[in-house]
Amino acid sequence: MTPILQLDAVSKCFGAVVVADALSYDLGQGEALGIIGPNGAGKTTMFNLITGTLSPDSGRIVFQGQDVTRHGAARRCRAGMARSFQVPQPFGGMTVFENAMIAATQAAGLRGVAAEQLCLEVLERTGLADRANTLAGGLTLLNRKRLELTRALCARPRLLMLDEIAGGLTEGECVNLVQTIREIHAGGVSIIWIEHVVHALLAVVDRLIVIDFGRKIAEGEPRAIMASAEVQEIYLGIEVDG
Repeated sequence: MTPILQLDAVSKCFGAVVVADALSYDLGQGEALGIIGPNGAGKTTMFNLITGTLSPDSGRIVFQGQDVTRHGAARRCRAGMARSFQVPQPFGGMTVFENAMIAATQAAGLRGVAAEQLCLEVLERTGLADRANTLAGGLTLLNRKRLELTRALCARPRLLMLDEIAGGLTEGECVNLVQTIREIHAGGVSIIWIEHVVHALLAVVDRLIVIDFGRKIAEGEPRAIMASAEVQEIYLGIEVDG
């Protein structure tokens, strides 16, 4: 089966600073892939390259068998990519429901009752149904994170990209989030999840990639990767002997 996403030697520099260094990997249809790495490793930059908010200096990005390297962000979103942002970016002067409707209409292409029904279902799933008429600008940070997930899901993505969505959540909230993402995964949506809350990540993902200084330094079965001495030294700060 053709991978839903392929990165082929994707590179990006800002002057002398390399933020993506010949990144290459495939994401299978319906696979959940975890991405970890220290702060500044280039993880969010990678998302920006995949979604089209940044253009690579070299390399190719292929989505659903089509080269989208030069496609804009809006076109990629309508094709089935959706993401959450590490720093939530809602339309603060609009309600939670109106924020969701923008995704349902502009990204998923739904109208009328179909768009409204999708939004209500997603708001229920993400725990924001009782805040549907609240202005997004008045939400707490945790509920803004929930709204990020809501908007991404209302785009009806084939590929869902989550950027530290578990950061700042309580243990109970994290358990609920993991269950929601498992359900999304079980529904056939392919997922790439950047996260520092590793126990949440390991509860969902099928494969793990470690990035440092824009380079892929490890890839494989999640628990085996986390047990690697190289990964512990780079990511966890545990010094390796010898």
